[in-house]
Amino acid sequence: MAVFGWIVLGLVFVDELLAMAAFGIWGWDHDPRWLLVWSLPLAAMLTWFFLASPKAPYGGTVVRPVAKVIVFGLAALALWDSDHETWAVLFLAFSVVVNALALLPSIRVLVDQE
Repeated sequence: MAVFGWIVLGLVFVDELLAMAAFGIWGWDHDPRWLLVWSLPLAAMLTWFFLASPKAPYGGTVVRPVAKVIVFGLAALALWDSDHETWAVLFLAFSVVVNALALLPSIRVLVDQE
């Protein structure tokens, strides 16, 4: 079960990277491109670091899940607005499934060990 847990946690990390890429894609499609293409992913990373990561200094039982929903939801909206509707739906479905699996007690214990 530990191998499955680590695979799920790896997929959660991939999901986070995909969210940052979605913000970069949206930034590339809007002006000022040179500013948005790097500042939006950076803002999402900082939000994740401070509010949503397992060791977030300002995360909590309410703040952490709300921040995750906001980051992944906005990333899906960014893809949708950039005319990548299919990718937006697939990304959102992937995010829901992977993050739901990460909440299983047998996988959650792996995060708490670190």
